[in-house]
Amino acid sequence: MPVTKGSPLDPARTRAAVLHRATAIFYARGLDGVGVAELCSTMGISKETLYRHFGSKEGLIEAVLKERSERVTRWLSEAAEAAGSDPRARLAAVFDALASWHGEPGFRGCAILNAATQHHGAGGPDEAGQHGAPREVAARHLERRLALLTDIARDAGAAQPEVLGRQFLMLVTGATIVADHHPGTPDAARHARTAALALLDAATHPDHRP
Repeated sequence: MPVTKGSPLDPARTRAAVLHRATAIFYARGLDGVGVAELCSTMGISKETLYRHFGSKEGLIEAVLKERSERVTRWLSEAAEAAGSDPRARLAAVFDALASWHGEPGFRGCAILNAATQHHGAGGPDEAGQHGAPREVAARHLERRLALLTDIARDAGAAQPEVLGRQFLMLVTGATIVADHHPGTPDAARHARTAALALLDAATHPDHRP
């Protein structure tokens, strides 16, 4: 719920509430689709509250993206772990989780990669005066996802788990982009799942390749 002026909430709860509300607004509107005044008005807070907790709109954006990255990484890891110890089942579970997410109302793709696309600075201010934090967060986000997928490839006994992990990463990321931008492919995650499992089988059972 919005944190109103004069709210008795403690600083940690206030910060968490602002993060939660800002996450939804940025996902629906984009990073540049809402200014500070409208953002604060929509959340029911003062500009002073935003600046006190985050320093600036850019600071809020960075905090939102970092929190979302941690949450999404944990969600996908838990989905894989829930599938058990079999690497093939864990890999399938990753894509099943994506398929469920892609089908949610209001799905607009990966908020972290969307943000990185809007803010092209590699570090420090870019030509538009924005900071490179979104791209840095996106890079770390993809590294975390790559680590999960590489672990699955390694546990499956792939000869080159790092290579296979990167191939899985391309399928995971590509499926989300296609699901967001190409309505004509409603089962993007399912198709990516089939391709990923075929890659895994080929890497772990080379004698069975066609």
